[in-house]
Amino acid sequence: MESNNHRTLNNFEDFCIILRECGFSMGGGNPKGIFAVIDFDWKEQEFVDSPIKWHTGDPDTDPWEWRMRVLYECDDIAYSKLFFKTSGYITLDWYPYFYAARRQGADFDYEYRRGRLGDAARRIYEVVSDGEVALHELKRLAHFTRDENSRFERALVELQMKMYITMCGETRKLGLNGREYGWSSTMFTTVEGFWQSRGHSLPICDAEESFERIRDRILELNLSAEQRTIDRFIYG
Repeated sequence: MESNNHRTLNNFEDFCIILRECGFSMGGGNPKGIFAVIDFDWKEQEFVDSPIKWHTGDPDTDPWEWRMRVLYECDDIAYSKLFFKTSGYITLDWYPYFYAARRQGADFDYEYRRGRLGDAARRIYEVVSDGEVALHELKRLAHFTRDENSRFERALVELQMKMYITMCGETRKLGLNGREYGWSSTMFTTVEGFWQSRGHSLPICDAEESFERIRDRILELNLSAEQRTIDRFIYG
């Protein structure tokens, strides 16, 4: 399989087609030594001959808009903080392999009891387990103070990387008059809830076999990927 060339990527539809063919991708326009469907970021776009332009607000050609479009318009693509503590995409076909490699068959309680997840992660996960919740509400419901902002952010990323929670959309705050205001706030749900709401369940896969499958696909997409980077990419 050949890696994506941005000259063939003209719009959101092209992006989804290429992503489904590849199975996964870094977000943000940086391959990070692995692979990205969009292989240039907003700082490089003036040097790239492409209709794709970051941060224009055009839903068809602005990759920043696509991260939410896939969540609302595609039932087979997940987007979250998935790789190297930053954004990425995984399709339904490949998600069970990453899920198996990272979770190793464990659930949250098992990981928490063994000290692999801390109290901040527990507080967040307990709230998200009750259903979809906006970021600003999550912090309040999990009783994080301003002094705990860094703990909250670290735990939020950790839970996404370990595939316990994932992004599922965005919303805005409501004022006393019932009108929306302010910046959009990311919505979170459990990984299982995310796929169930889209009519899918994740099959059980062997962790070692899953690692091998993902590694082989990475090398199809990027033959020069280094093993150490591959390990970090797969295991999180």
